[in-house]
Amino acid sequence: MQAFTTLQGLVCPLDRANVDTDAIIPKQFLKSIKRSGFGPNLFDEWRYLDHGEPGMDNSKRTVNPDFVLNFPRYQGAQVLLARENFGCGSSREHAPWALDDHGFRVVIAPSFADIFFNNCYKNGLLPIVLPAEVVDQLFQETAASEGYRLTVDLAAQTVTTPSGASFGFDVTAHRKHCLLNGLDEIGLTLNHADKIKAFEAQRRVEQPWLFS
Repeated sequence: MQAFTTLQGLVCPLDRANVDTDAIIPKQFLKSIKRSGFGPNLFDEWRYLDHGEPGMDNSKRTVNPDFVLNFPRYQGAQVLLARENFGCGSSREHAPWALDDHGFRVVIAPSFADIFFNNCYKNGLLPIVLPAEVVDQLFQETAASEGYRLTVDLAAQTVTTPSGASFGFDVTAHRKHCLLNGLDEIGLTLNHADKIKAFEAQRRVEQPWLFS
């Protein structure tokens, strides 16, 4: 998993509340357990004017010019600004996979659905909860200034605007450690590889019948 330390990222504003995981990555694309390849179908039903299916050449589809992800000014954005209850609906882990594969590293919203919130941390995506009035301010500033970027410092737990205004956010010590060091659950387990091997070797001696 890619480590997260600091990011100065272009902001893309998705001004919709209650965005569910089927909107983030529609059900017809949940045909793979790989974490890659979902980015082109992120927000598929809003992003394109025609219906998408797995295996389609998205470059030949009709793009929705009114959807924010297609605006030229937001190409390459790494910070998604959203409204309350982002990531509600089904528990599909493909939702953070699609956001990450598109290039987003941070999602900022006043609130998140719990399962989506947890899945973000497990996949290297940083979900940040900020007060609704602060999110409102960030939406206004993003709309008013093309190329608007936020600086996100995970170690300091701050989001800083171009004007220098800084907002703190909460994150548990464990989640912070994992993101700073690029550790998913498999990575955490592998940190104890020597102890696991030693245990297995000892067990083989003490209980050899289990291995015959």
